[in-house]
Amino acid sequence: MRATPYGDRQPVNLLLLDAGAHEVHAEPEPPADDDAGDAQAVATMVNAEPARLLAWLDAHGPWRGGPLSLFGAPPLSEQVAALLAAGVSGWWPSSASQGEELAAALAMDRARWVATRIARREQARLRAQLDERKWIDRAKGVLMEARGIGENEAFGLLRGAAMHASLRLVDVSRSVTEAAQWADALNRAGQLRMLSQRLLRLAAQACEAPEARTLRSARDDALRRVDDILERLRTMALGAGAASWPPLLERTAAAYAELRQALRGKAGVAALAAADPCAEAMLVAAEELLAAMETASGRRALQIVNLCGRQRMRVQRVAKQALLAHLLADAGRRESLPALLDESEAAIRELEQAPLSTPEIHAALAESRDQWLRLLRGLHGLDRPEGRQTIVQASDALLDLFDRLTVAYERSLQVIMA
Repeated sequence: MRATPYGDRQPVNLLLLDAGAHEVHAEPEPPADDDAGDAQAVATMVNAEPARLLAWLDAHGPWRGGPLSLFGAPPLSEQVAALLAAGVSGWWPSSASQGEELAAALAMDRARWVATRIARREQARLRAQLDERKWIDRAKGVLMEARGIGENEAFGLLRGAAMHASLRLVDVSRSVTEAAQWADALNRAGQLRMLSQRLLRLAAQACEAPEARTLRSARDDALRRVDDILERLRTMALGAGAASWPPLLERTAAAYAELRQALRGKAGVAALAAADPCAEAMLVAAEELLAAMETASGRRALQIVNLCGRQRMRVQRVAKQALLAHLLADAGRRESLPALLDESEAAIRELEQAPLSTPEIHAALAESRDQWLRLLRGLHGLDRPEGRQTIVQASDALLDLFDRLTVAYERSLQVIMA
């Protein structure tokens, strides 16, 4: 018999052992495995003051063994709810701790405990079913929006993928939903690096046309896009894998704040030269953010979303570098253009050779070729106003095309289902 804080006072009558209960005095036994079968659950009697039992349970956590019966002094009204929440099955007066009364008391608490346990299991089962249904409905919604299909067809795709991969339908649905969320996040983050270059390109245009309303409107729109993207990425719930990139997102936001401040002044060549390092810092930070997000996603299929998104940045960067080379009479920028053009050309070929292709993607890639040639013609006439105008127009057309292409890849069935 264990030592107790009650000194020589004897525990409850040993008849409780005949009733199938453990003899416990003041200190309950350690909790049993909550997964133990109901038939193996052992009734446990506690002969203790309610306050002392509550203190013990508070220190050790809710009771997760079998039925736990409290005998002795009645609990105070404010202790009843706390005792039930802590796992106590019932209270009985100390006079019931012998013979048939004890057996009946423990049987009653066992029946209550079993009923509660069954109800808890059913509640958990229903909660799991509801959670599964939510994942399946979300995945169906993703496929319906991405592919323009009906609910039955979307469900058929999910079920077929689950059978093919020998996975549960809910696991496939969760993966599809998370893949769509990651693709959306990568698309949005990719726009940050593009906008870092676009803002400078617009500022360069403003040096030659400071009164143009369309330029001010385009600049304000670009600034709003950055603000919206940063806010959206901060609130995206992308699971445990997302823990690595929030600091990089804030670093990108800080670089953007410096760029925005640098662009507040009056348009001019000197202000343009001072703002460009801020744009480059934002671009570097955004690239690091994209790399971390792509790694965190754990989905290789999303690389094409990043690749196509990078082309948006490159066409804006080509236009920016060309305009700055002219305005700043910067030979180094002119000399950097061929390497940048080679990178863009290689990326276009990679997109053309990618196995992901739909009529929409094929048509957009063909059109991008035409606009790319138009951009090259503009670069050959960089020192003429009409050449610079062609560069601006072609880069805007290419930006729109690669925006559409990025969304098309983002919603591609192969990317979502991979």
